[in-house]
Amino acid sequence: MLQPSDSQKSQFSSSPNQTQPRAVAVPVEQATIGRSLVVKGEITGSESLYIDGKVEGTINLSDSRVTIGRNGTVAASISAREVVILGKVHGNIQVTDRVDIRSEGSLTGDVITQRISVEDGAILKGSVQVRAVEQKQPQAKQAVTEQPKAAAAVAGA
Repeated sequence: MLQPSDSQKSQFSSSPNQTQPRAVAVPVEQATIGRSLVVKGEITGSESLYIDGKVEGTINLSDSRVTIGRNGTVAASISAREVVILGKVHGNIQVTDRVDIRSEGSLTGDVITQRISVEDGAILKGSVQVRAVEQKQPQAKQAVTEQPKAAAAVAGA
């Protein structure tokens, strides 16, 4: 049976002076509107947004997540990839992925989404449209491949 040598034993033994390598998680870029902040106007961008203050106007973060915290109050139309509501929202929401209304959250407005989750205790006043996932790419590829066939048929005639 093979036994590690003394030098190998010391290499693998843990000593208080050695620091073990740690996995470092890459932080997700997220902007925060704090509890004491009030924003009036239009918010656009490409990173996620956490709202714990007050926002009035429009929020357009089409490829990102918008989270309304427990202290957050939003009077705005929201367009995003995903919206999570723990606070209060008054306005229409249009998302490409999902809306999640947690038990302490409330939404007054219309929703257009692919998926929606409403926990027990949450308040939802308005209409909800759940749309199927759109698959535009396969149709576009099919149209591109059909055009050369048609052109070849015309050229051969």
